[in-house]
Amino acid sequence: MSRPATSTTSTALSTRQLWTRARGAVLVLALILIGGVILATVRSSDSQGALDPRSTAPHGSRAVAELLKARGVAITLATTLDEATAATDTASTLLVTTPDLLTDAQQSALRKTIESSAGRTVLLGAGDPSLPVLAPNVTAATSAAVENRTPSCTLEAATRAGSVDLGGERYLTDPGVGADACYPADGLPSLVRIPGPDATDTVLLGSPDILHNDHLDQQGNASLALQLLGSRPHLVWYLPSLTDASAADAPDDDTTGNFLALIPSGWLWGTLQLAVAALLAAIWRARRLGPLVTERLSVAVRASEATEGRARLYRKANARDRAATVLRTATRTRIAPLLGVPVQDAHSSERLLPALSARLPETTADTRTLLFGPAPADDATLIRLADQLDALEREVRTS
Repeated sequence: MSRPATSTTSTALSTRQLWTRARGAVLVLALILIGGVILATVRSSDSQGALDPRSTAPHGSRAVAELLKARGVAITLATTLDEATAATDTASTLLVTTPDLLTDAQQSALRKTIESSAGRTVLLGAGDPSLPVLAPNVTAATSAAVENRTPSCTLEAATRAGSVDLGGERYLTDPGVGADACYPADGLPSLVRIPGPDATDTVLLGSPDILHNDHLDQQGNASLALQLLGSRPHLVWYLPSLTDASAADAPDDDTTGNFLALIPSGWLWGTLQLAVAALLAAIWRARRLGPLVTERLSVAVRASEATEGRARLYRKANARDRAATVLRTATRTRIAPLLGVPVQDAHSSERLLPALSARLPETTADTRTLLFGPAPADDATLIRLADQLDALEREVRTS
């Protein structure tokens, strides 16, 4: 006779089950990506045209540029180092909007131009990355909030302008430089003028707010901006660009630092947020999804076969200690109710052994060694232990 075919049950997940399990993580990842794109778009739109003399945006600088043109100042917009150095001469003012964005090689080239010209150089928000080269006698301190501040100095341009919106970087100058220190924030100036040979000087502004379109009409911002930028008939407005070819001329050993400096800070924060989100998603998916659910097996397996299979595994692994523990635990669990000991106390020698001695006062078996002894040293001892446990259980049942 042929044996009846047995049905098999597939353990593979269906497409619907996979989607049900993964849709939460997919939704979270999609929201993070959408939020990152929106944040990057907003930040990009906010930074577009910042301090650009052609921009009418709140952080653009077209208003001050038009005022300078009305006063007869010619403005040359430069987006590369070559354009800025070529346009700078003895009758010009050089405005560098983001000096910290320049590479070491660009700063050195710009320094040579500053020294060779007899004009004025205005650096906006210069910090530790650019001061050692562009203003070697000045160091940056901790920054301060931008707010209305008084001159507190004798610099003619500052005394004429009066109170302005300044802050940001604060500066420390070396003794003997003879610098003009104005608009102090917590005791340190946010505007510094460093005189040079002949008519050359360098002006450090801690923040660029006085040049923004939305701040120009407040306090004495316009007056100070026009005096600092309009003292010469020609203004070179240098907007350092990430696409400037001169940035690629840096030495090879500085490639890593230059590359990191070119990455906008927003993307670094976005990468960190994505890493944290991925970690949280991994923790969330690694949690237990609930209690185990029993299933009906596709075929019936006899208890004796399961027992023999487990015994073979124990023997193959030489796990006599594990086998002895299973035998002793099962025996203690079965005889505890017969002795009047709660099941939860079945594995406590202090509760089980006294009850067993009271039930079998004349037994010659070493009950402590049988039920709580060490692991067998060999297979023969393990078999003898199994026989003795079986005999002890029968004795308890029949007493």
